[in-house]
Amino acid sequence: MSVSTTVASPVRENLAPRAPGVVRSAAMSPATADTAAKLARARSRIYVIAQAGGWGAFLLMQMLFLSVFSGSGARQDQLSATAGIAMVAFSGLLLTHYARGPMARWGWKDLGWRPLVPRIIGLAVVLSLAWSIFGYGWTYGVVREPWPSKIHPLGLFSISVLNGAIVMLAWLCAYFFYHIFERLQRMQVEQLRLAANVKEAELRALKSQVNPHFLFNSLNSLRALIDEDAPRAREAVTRMANMLRYSLQSGQLETVSFEEELRIVEDYLALEQIRHEDRLRVRWQISEDARSRAVPVPPMLLQTLVENAVKYGISPRREGGEVVISATLEGAALNLRVSNPGDLSAPVSTSAAKAGSSTGVGLRNAAERLKLLYGERAQLSLLAEPAGCVTASVHIPLNHA
Repeated sequence: MSVSTTVASPVRENLAPRAPGVVRSAAMSPATADTAAKLARARSRIYVIAQAGGWGAFLLMQMLFLSVFSGSGARQDQLSATAGIAMVAFSGLLLTHYARGPMARWGWKDLGWRPLVPRIIGLAVVLSLAWSIFGYGWTYGVVREPWPSKIHPLGLFSISVLNGAIVMLAWLCAYFFYHIFERLQRMQVEQLRLAANVKEAELRALKSQVNPHFLFNSLNSLRALIDEDAPRAREAVTRMANMLRYSLQSGQLETVSFEEELRIVEDYLALEQIRHEDRLRVRWQISEDARSRAVPVPPMLLQTLVENAVKYGISPRREGGEVVISATLEGAALNLRVSNPGDLSAPVSTSAAKAGSSTGVGLRNAAERLKLLYGERAQLSLLAEPAGCVTASVHIPLNHA
């Protein structure tokens, strides 16, 4: 899972203890890993072909220029000039190849055009200067070839630096054009993945809310309430309608306001308290600024965590327990925590053990949506704390940038 899923020991992938024999899903499936490896090899081949083709074309053009304008000189002089041209082309290939490392470390591939353009121009001049110094130093300093021109060495060197800067600038532009195009493609793929995950979350939410088990429990509770407490029964019907409407509408959105998410969680817990009565106790620790500010969160994120807490922390226990829901704004991030009774080291009961496989799907889906929306700045952690409890903790930055 590529979202920063910081997990304290002992920690599992879900809120319920995992049953023996339940297969743990890998962070990357073998098919996905194989595809990523193939793409990496394809990019390497493209780079090698482009480098060899580009600098090979440069070498051929220089050879053609030499054959046309050098005249009928001595064979030894032509061989020496050819070797010099080959050395210049090869040194240019090495300079551009090893310049990729610093550019990657400096994060230039993630920059926009405005900050990138002056950096490209500056680097082109630096590479050209190094290229010219090496070429002139080798040819006229080490090999000690005679100076071939009546032009002053400084003037000829300046012209060489200018020509080299143009060549390096062309190489850098082609290099960054490729990576910008690749980044745009990657963004499109991530947007498609996000859309697919939103749809998956919508279907999962509908399945959890419209499945017969949920409906039968809720309707049985409502049937008992109709005679005992008709106003409360009407309120429960309204809350159920709110949940179904929210799950349908939020499935079309990447984010919803935290206040909306809180309201649907309140509706869900009100319905569950009708069924569990005193076995389900809820403690809210929502700061006023977190509730009042329109903080965007992925739809059904908090509801998924609370549903897991009730289903795997309260339902299997005869005595029930307390679910603690807290939300605070700290700096430029929203921090959510949902705690419930539990022990990650072993199943509490057979029913809890059997439920383990479905819980991981919900949390992995939530983690993936967080990663796609906020990148590595978002965190979904599962902690065995405080003592005797399991806590799901989510860190959400307040902006997508």
